[in-house]
Amino acid sequence: MNKKISFRIIMMAVATSLAVFTSCSNRSSQDGSDEEKAKHGDILNGRLSVIVDETLLPIIEEQVDVFQNSYKDSKIELVSAPEVKGINLLLQDRAKTAIMTRKLSASEEEYFKKKSISPKVFQIATDAVVFISNTGRADTSITVENVVKILKGENIGQNYSLILDNVNSSTLRQLKDIGKIEKISGKGLKAMENGEEVLSYVAEHTDGIGIISYDQWLNAKRSFQNKDKIRTLSVQNSLTKEGDNKFYLPNQSTLAEGLYVLSRPVYILNYQPDMGLGVGFSAFLTGDRGQRIMLKADLVPATMPGREIIIRDKVE
Repeated sequence: MNKKISFRIIMMAVATSLAVFTSCSNRSSQDGSDEEKAKHGDILNGRLSVIVDETLLPIIEEQVDVFQNSYKDSKIELVSAPEVKGINLLLQDRAKTAIMTRKLSASEEEYFKKKSISPKVFQIATDAVVFISNTGRADTSITVENVVKILKGENIGQNYSLILDNVNSSTLRQLKDIGKIEKISGKGLKAMENGEEVLSYVAEHTDGIGIISYDQWLNAKRSFQNKDKIRTLSVQNSLTKEGDNKFYLPNQSTLAEGLYVLSRPVYILNYQPDMGLGVGFSAFLTGDRGQRIMLKADLVPATMPGREIIIRDKVE
C-alpha cells in the first residue's frame, strides 16, 4: 500500500478515536494508571515543540489550549518565529513539527530525505494576507498590482508607505511570489518586527498601509486596544483571467469562495520519524474539534465540520 495513503488511513482512525480518548486521558492523568497511558500510546502523551509562523500564533494558541485541556498528559511548546527563521529552525532540528503557510521546497526536504524521514503534511485551514489602514485615511481599497510595484521600487505617486510586519515574514514572501520579486526595494517601505507593531503604527499614523495576516486581524478585533482606529482594505480580484475585477474585503465567505485573492493555505508539517505526539496533534487539528475551532474563529477550515441532524417520526 502507498505510504501516503496508509498514513492518511491511520490519521483518520486517530482523529475518529480522539473524542473517545478525551475522557480516558483525563482519568489517566488523575489516577496515574500506566495501563491507561499505554493504551493511548505516545500520540497523546509527552512533550512536543511546534514551530509556528508568528502570523498564525493566535489561532494555534487557541488550538493548543483546547488540546492540552483535553489531553492532560500532553505538553506542547510553541516556538513563534517569522517564516524564514521558522523554516531554518525546522532544518536545524530545533523541532520536528511546524505550522506554516507553505510546504518545504524540494531542496529543503532533501535534508529529511537523507535521514529517511517522510513528511506528514496536512492542510488545516485557509488564512490570508490583509491590508490595514488608519480610519483617518480616505483609502478603502487597494490593488495587488500597485503593492507589487511599490515593492519593486516603482513610483506610482502614492502618498503612503507599506508597513511590513517583518522582512522575513510569510506575508511579504507571498507578495514577492506573486510579483516574482527576488529583492524588494527600500523605497516606500517601513519594516517592523511583528504584526503588533504594524497595528500600533497604523493606529497612530495615517501615512501607512499595514500588511498582516487575516488571523492577526481577527485577533486584533478581539483584543487590540485601538481597534476602532484601523480597518481592512478591500482588494481587487484581478490576479487571474477568471477574476471579476471587483473589490472584496477579507472574510470567511470571500476566502471560502475564492473571491479574496490573497488567501493562503495553512499546513501542519510533521517530520517526526515515529508515531509521536505530533501525529496526535495533527489528527486533532484536522479532525472535527480542531476544524470547529477554525470555523468559530472565522478562519476557513480545511474540511467543513459535520452537523448532527435528529430526525423524529412525530412532531411533538
